[in-house]
Amino acid sequence: MSKVTPFLMFNDQLEVAMEFYAATFPDSEIRNVARTGSDGPITSAEFVVGGQVFMGYNGGPYFTFSEGFSLFVDCEDQAEVDRYWDKLITAGAQPMQCGWIRDPFGLTWQIVPRRFMQLIGDEDSKKVEAVMKAMMTMVKLDIAALERAFNEA
Repeated sequence: MSKVTPFLMFNDQLEVAMEFYAATFPDSEIRNVARTGSDGPITSAEFVVGGQVFMGYNGGPYFTFSEGFSLFVDCEDQAEVDRYWDKLITAGAQPMQCGWIRDPFGLTWQIVPRRFMQLIGDEDSKKVEAVMKAMMTMVKLDIAALERAFNEA
């Protein structure tokens, strides 16, 4: 385990959330779980999502996630953006603006194509501004539209 590990407090959905994340993202697994009794519900666990280690706990309704914390998913291309977006939507996630989506457990994800990060890193501020303006009109990020905005600026 790293020195610092994100710790996520779920209401009572830790087990189903971990199973969904492990099935959705490569390099994911459920590691150590603690149960109430020998066959009771999971109370806490260590799990990995996309190579990132997390600790999780079923803490009850006192704790909720906010958009102040989100998980950034670096996507190689539009197909990868679409794949994660579709899996999240199928699971009941709610799309937000600018490539953000809230999963059915309340956690917010940013599904971002790597090309977007390259475009906004350009030295031409007019091109960067055009890409940012285009991104602000999107729900799921569209690489072709972002590149069109960049090229037309």
